[in-house]
Amino acid sequence: MALEDAKHMIDHAFTREDMKGLSFEITFGGATSFLRRKYTKDLTGVDIAVTGVPFDQAVTNRPGTRLGPRAIREASCLQSPDEPYGWPHKPLSTLAIADYGDLAFDHADVPAFPAALTDHIRGILATETASVVLGGDHYISFPILKAYAEKYGPISLLQFDAHTDTWPDDNMDRIDHGTMFYKAVKMGLVDPKTSVQVGIRTTNDDTLGVNIIDAPTVHEIGPVETAKRIKAILGDRPTYLTFDIDCLDPAYAPGTGTPVWGGLTSAQASRILREIAGINIKGGDVVEVSPPFDTTGATAIAGAHVATEIICLLGWNMRDND
Repeated sequence: MALEDAKHMIDHAFTREDMKGLSFEITFGGATSFLRRKYTKDLTGVDIAVTGVPFDQAVTNRPGTRLGPRAIREASCLQSPDEPYGWPHKPLSTLAIADYGDLAFDHADVPAFPAALTDHIRGILATETASVVLGGDHYISFPILKAYAEKYGPISLLQFDAHTDTWPDDNMDRIDHGTMFYKAVKMGLVDPKTSVQVGIRTTNDDTLGVNIIDAPTVHEIGPVETAKRIKAILGDRPTYLTFDIDCLDPAYAPGTGTPVWGGLTSAQASRILREIAGINIKGGDVVEVSPPFDTTGATAIAGAHVATEIICLLGWNMRDND
């Protein structure tokens, strides 16, 4: 039982021998890897690699998302050590999940950052391992998508966000957290016709053909119908899921770079993520958690749960291999 295990189980991030299985460490002690998974750079036999990208060059007004990966890892250790509630499969027990650590990059050489991140993700995918990325400002999704498009071709994007991030910017070298999906579409990394953005509540006159389910629509039709519409748009195409934490209303996630009222509740988001099980998800990220602007830790807790749900979605498709 958990209480018995807690007497001798500690620092599983380093002492775990098996990549699978639950971890009943005391919540306030031990090394804080994501969900107490083992830290390793060896992805042999690993199904899912969780990795952090502590980068926040471009967040509007509120920097601090470079501290997001650390806060999300810490918050993940507050979750129940049991399997994620409500899922019929058991990803923590049946999948090999590793904490791959953070991206190493020269913080004083910003132009070199995108290529470093693309190469980092490319290395993960080369081992047939899916990535779950903890950000970092939302720009990081662009270099990640380059690696995914190399492997899968133009990919479908499922984006949870307050903003479309498709404002025009034809300078492909600019590092901007509000224009990266414009570039991703223009460069052919993302197929807009089979992509969908959920929770949008800021004006953008040209969304490049990406399907929009805005926040008022989610409130009107509810999470189950929202999930049905998402699945209809994505079909069975390879999909990358990105979750900007400002998709949630500031009441649920105040610690973000660009808060916008009228957003999704955590209950709505969690139900949508459960209801889209079966989409052909290949990887995902959660971004823009900015701990300095939320002393309660609620935003990091939300980010940790989102990352866990992405693992569950990936695990749903991998469960035939259990």
